Amino acid sequence: MKISFDFEKPLAELQQQIEKIKQVEDKTKVPMGATLAELEDKFETTKKQVYANLTGWQKVQISRHAERPYTLQYLELMCDDFIELHGDRTVGDDKAIIGGFGSIGGHTAMFIGHQKGRNTKERQYRNFGMANPEGYRKALRLMKMAEKFNKPIITLIDTPGAFPGLEAEERGQGEAIARNLLEMSVLKVPVICVVIGEGASGGAIGIGIGDKVYMLEHTWYSVISPESCSSILWRSWDYKEKAAEVLKLTSGEMLKNKLIDGIIKEPLGGAHQDAIAMAATLKKQLLKDLKSLQERNIDELVNERVDKFTSMGVVYDEDVAPAE
Repeated sequence: MKISFDFEKPLAELQQQIEKIKQVEDKTKVPMGATLAELEDKFETTKKQVYANLTGWQKVQISRHAERPYTLQYLELMCDDFIELHGDRTVGDDKAIIGGFGSIGGHTAMFIGHQKGRNTKERQYRNFGMANPEGYRKALRLMKMAEKFNKPIITLIDTPGAFPGLEAEERGQGEAIARNLLEMSVLKVPVICVVIGEGASGGAIGIGIGDKVYMLEHTWYSVISPESCSSILWRSWDYKEKAAEVLKLTSGEMLKNKLIDGIIKEPLGGAHQDAIAMAATLKKQLLKDLKSLQERNIDELVNERVDKFTSMGVVYDEDVAPAE
């Protein structure tokens, strides 16, 4: 098991004990089966306890794990084939967002998602998963193509936010994201969105309007990251753990507040522990929804999509009855 975080230290200690016992057994040839079995049982029990009681900040940490599956890995594991399409036909091809047609379980769908990198060179190439305006315009172009050919759309969200550079703002970052929100609301094809890692701010919601919106178990979705929230409210990053709790950004809190449609369970310890199993679970959910959504009347589906998002965040004064 991959141990990466401070809260996993009890597991690391038990893992070390298990390895030492195995080494002693190999060296002395003395059977240690009973001791090993006891330690392994304790390891499994402790593992379940650790991951059943994660704080918001701990889930944020897991969502950022360097070995967590990214969009291209999911496509490789889920799709029979995938053809990537490039460019927004105006400025360029943003490598932070990838998209194209793929075949999944007999269905052809348009897949669009954020893509991060595994090493320094790849991270720079993918701009750390932070898209520029041309990335969102590329995504919209592909969505319109899917609508033209009556193919469903699946988006995979994993970004620390839209690129905040001056040049991005000069090219219309805000307008590009706002345009996507408007157009995605009324696309006449089924749209499924899944937060597979980080879901930060407009960078995430720019491809996050769908008939079904899911989060993987150990992901987060919020208007701002805990670190940025901490720096604004307390002028320091030292309160990021507190900010993560206050923001209610975990999958459980998001479902409780009716901002997503469901949570997709991860392998114990996170998606990075078993990418193949995680992809299989995600594929099963996508195929279930593709089947049910494609059987629906498209006009009803669009109306429900619009109603779902326009009803979020509505507050009524207790003394004033809502208009009928």
